Amino acid sequence: MIGVIGGGVAGLTASIALAERGYEVTLIHRGIENTNSYLAQAGVAFPVLEGDSVRLHVMDTLRAGRYLNDVEAVWSVISKASEAYDFLLSTGVEFEYTELEGGHSFPRVFTIKNETGRHMTKLLYIRAREMGVHTLEGEVEALAVVSGRAVGVFIGGELIRMDGVVLASGGYTGLFTYSSGSPLNTGTLIGDAIMNGAPARDLEFVQFHPTGFIGKGGVKLISEAVRGHGAKLVNERGERFVNELEPRDVVARAIYRELEKGEVYLDATGIEDFRGKFPQIYAFLRREGIDPEGEAIPVRPIAHYAIGGISVDPWYRTAIKGLYAVGEAMSNGFHGANRLASNSLLECLVSGLEVARTIARDEPRNRESGEPAYRYYEPGDVEAIKELLWRHAGIVRSAEGLREGVKLLEGIEADPRLKILARGILESALWREESRGAHYREDFPLMRKEFERPSFFEGRSML
Repeated sequence: MIGVIGGGVAGLTASIALAERGYEVTLIHRGIENTNSYLAQAGVAFPVLEGDSVRLHVMDTLRAGRYLNDVEAVWSVISKASEAYDFLLSTGVEFEYTELEGGHSFPRVFTIKNETGRHMTKLLYIRAREMGVHTLEGEVEALAVVSGRAVGVFIGGELIRMDGVVLASGGYTGLFTYSSGSPLNTGTLIGDAIMNGAPARDLEFVQFHPTGFIGKGGVKLISEAVRGHGAKLVNERGERFVNELEPRDVVARAIYRELEKGEVYLDATGIEDFRGKFPQIYAFLRREGIDPEGEAIPVRPIAHYAIGGISVDPWYRTAIKGLYAVGEAMSNGFHGANRLASNSLLECLVSGLEVARTIARDEPRNRESGEPAYRYYEPGDVEAIKELLWRHAGIVRSAEGLREGVKLLEGIEADPRLKILARGILESALWREESRGAHYREDFPLMRKEFERPSFFEGRSML
């Protein structure tokens, strides 16, 4: 039996692809509505239209990633986009139109009412159930590892043995105070994997979405597609201060700097039929007392996407035998230093399809007779970690702030798996003495050739 942890697009795609190959699959999730995939507004980048090409999409991805990308991974993922597109159509997904988003040279982002993730996730979940995938709604408390091999997971303190485990539990942006994603995505199982011997890669690269909205109803996202339709970013004086379609790291930092002087607004009043084009965004803004068709929207950057994750090889294997990782939980260098808009759902689809092929080749078998150790960890003061990372490893970083963050982290009583992940973010950011993509050091504001390589965190201090 193969266990898949996570009910987002990556986990659902892997479950379906494995079931199609005849595997008994158990999908363990905490509700598909609690995934970043479900919350994804914009769409999926597919280079399948006339006038576009795989090469153009590859070049856009490398340019956005500031050439830190693993070139092999970029070609591998994007060359499989056509297969991923056909897979989605086979599940009943019907796209409405395509958008141009920041960093893209072609309008290749396929969308559905700017609620693309919601529609995709629902249909994939239905298909998984139709394929006979067992679904178990609950929380995986810990990975079960014996002698460097994953033998299952713990739920409610009980061991569920598995022949292979696919980690599709999402990233770690929930470890920051303000995040556009699911608050459940704190990266606990990423920290668990690190503690069990699986290195993490590029943890310092956390993408901050430029246009977050913080209101009475919590933190929400104003999709990049709104800017793609012509919305303008203006300061308190109504002046534009940045090209709205630059890559996200550029726009987020520009807003951050402008916020030091006053408020920043997204003026979408020039978009015809905003309500029809962006029904979800329109609805929550109206609940907040804002009419986007008649007034500007106050915005600020928020943590949006974890580019780093558990390091995997080109076939989505981790360093722990029998443990695979897909989607936002892993990192193989596809995104480089900055994720190109709407490449994440493409990566989820491709990694889900590809990991099923890998498992079919590996034919993992749980032959371990030893009993894995189970230990319950108190969650402790998670909010303190969130505040620390927001303050010391946010949009603009410095050696002084990062070192102070590492020191303060030691005194926080919290789940050691969250602490080791937070330390990995801080130390990786401290190690990278340059500014590249989503990682910006005010004491090293330029890219440096000697850091044109990934970072790896194995749990030991990098300092």
